[in-house]
Amino acid sequence: MSNGFEWIPGGKARSAVSRAPSLFSPHPSLSDAVNRKIIQSEIEGGVFLQDLPPATVLDIQTQHHLYTAVVLAENSVLICGHPEYCPEPVPVAVAGSTWGGSMLKRGFVGRGMHLEFSHPNYRTPITTSRIQQIRECPLCSSSPSSKGQSLAQVRSGRHGAQNP
Repeated sequence: MSNGFEWIPGGKARSAVSRAPSLFSPHPSLSDAVNRKIIQSEIEGGVFLQDLPPATVLDIQTQHHLYTAVVLAENSVLICGHPEYCPEPVPVAVAGSTWGGSMLKRGFVGRGMHLEFSHPNYRTPITTSRIQQIRECPLCSSSPSSKGQSLAQVRSGRHGAQNP
């Protein structure tokens, strides 16, 4: 990829010259169902936020909305894209991704999973619909011209009309 890193199974961002990641091995203390879900998350792909540098911009397409997230720190992002919870950019704490239940893969944004984050204006965590695609926006992450723009300006310039 032109941005210098690629998404690989297991949710790692790596440069084209780095070595292969270590993949999950089923654990005997976990149920077969749990082991299957963990392995499935590695097959589907995703990324651990801690592996991304600050200011990385991600487009996260779920079944119902297109979210734009800017990495601020390890599990902290500026997010927008939901008409009720985050129509404007808001800083949130990302817990990780779930399979729709209580099991959480911490700090991970995974395809086929549901993103869970804590919003400063809501007491309970927000859980998105199923993530269909995760893309880095390399022009937004690395372009010097985008550094001074707000997330909303960057988003409107790329996407035009708001996704319902």
